[in-house]
Amino acid sequence: MRRRRATAALAAAAIAALGAAGCGAEDFPNDPRPPAPIELTARVDDRQVEVSPTEFDGAPVGAGLANVTISNQTDSDQQLNFAGPVDRTTDPVVANGVLEFKIDLEEGEYVVGTDDPSIDDMTFAVGPARPSAQNDLLLP
Repeated sequence: MRRRRATAALAAAAIAALGAAGCGAEDFPNDPRPPAPIELTARVDDRQVEVSPTEFDGAPVGAGLANVTISNQTDSDQQLNFAGPVDRTTDPVVANGVLEFKIDLEEGEYVVGTDDPSIDDMTFAVGPARPSAQNDLLLP
C-alpha cells in the first residue's frame, strides 16, 4: 500500500513537471505566418518590359515575397533590373528563354528594365504588406 502511494506521488510529480515545462508561451511567442508569396510574370520583348499583374482588386500589389516568372522574347540574353525600395538584378535570361526569380518587395515604386536602351522600362507601385497567411491553406 505504501509503495502504491509513493508510485502515485512520483507519477503526479512527473506529470506536474512536464506540465510546467510545456508552459513556455512567454519565451516562444506564436507569431503569425508571413503572407503567402504572390505570382507575377514579366515579359521582355524588343520594345518594352511588362510586369503583371500590378493590381489585385483595384489595389496595388502588396509588399512581401513575390515569385516572378520572366519570359525573354528577344534574340539576345537579357537581365532585368528591379530598382526601388529593394534593388535587385536577375541572372541573365537566355534568348527566347524563361527564368524563375524571387524578390521580397517592399512598399514603394519600382522601375523594371534592362540594360538595353532600346527597350522601354516599366514602373509599378507596391502597396502595404499583404495580410498574414495564418489561416490560408498553403499548397506546394
